[in-house]
Amino acid sequence: MSTVDSDTVLVQRRGSVQVVTVNRPHRKNAIDGPTWGALHDALRGAEQDEDVRAVVLTGAGGDFCAGADLSAGRDGHPLTRMHRVNDVALALHELAKPVIAKVRGVAVGAGWNLALGCDLVVSTPDARFSQIFAKRGLSLDFGGSWLLPRVVGLQQAKRLALLGEIIDAEEARELGLVTWVKPDDELDGFVDDLADRLASGAPVALAQSKAMLNAAGQQSFREALESEARAQSVNFATADAPAAFKAFTNKTEPEFTGEWLVD
Repeated sequence: MSTVDSDTVLVQRRGSVQVVTVNRPHRKNAIDGPTWGALHDALRGAEQDEDVRAVVLTGAGGDFCAGADLSAGRDGHPLTRMHRVNDVALALHELAKPVIAKVRGVAVGAGWNLALGCDLVVSTPDARFSQIFAKRGLSLDFGGSWLLPRVVGLQQAKRLALLGEIIDAEEARELGLVTWVKPDDELDGFVDDLADRLASGAPVALAQSKAMLNAAGQQSFREALESEARAQSVNFATADAPAAFKAFTNKTEPEFTGEWLVD
């Protein structure tokens, strides 16, 4: 495992999996200005590194993330600060590789939307979630206004946003906001296995499926079909689809490389 660390965001490599850890446990991993910058750099770095095939996003010290650190000093105009936050949300949303949120403890405010911005969410039973903004005199951010209604529908999204109540992991799973709930002593192993399975997939095909699913809410059915047609044409320009067909015929497991058959 190779490691590249900053003070507040740890970036570790395990094979083709990059693990990004928000490292401010004394603040329940609430994110201040420098940490937003470090998190943005970590996500963009994962995007640009061809050896990274999957990403795990988590928090240090038993909590996922308590959102933005409201006790931190305010530098610059509020809109400038929010654009800095938005840059991180976009980096996560546009990351063309599968991302897993591994959640222990609290995931509240922007911290919960940080988890929701991932493709899959795995939590322990004692994890707690809240769109805490309303109780702080704030409105949704970090993409919550876009993410929530797409996952839970408009009424449940309004309930979570307007009341800011805390829900447990099981209710979050029932609402579709958590993919799996696993006992604490099984969480790390489950996420490691899940990340390895994703990292072994066909990178170009997975990236295209993720992008199409993210865009589905803005497309007509006809437009979605056209996107699928273009994506499949791209897949046939890689070594992965032929490798999968050959493995199917030979009753073996394919090895996906993402290599292009054309220059």
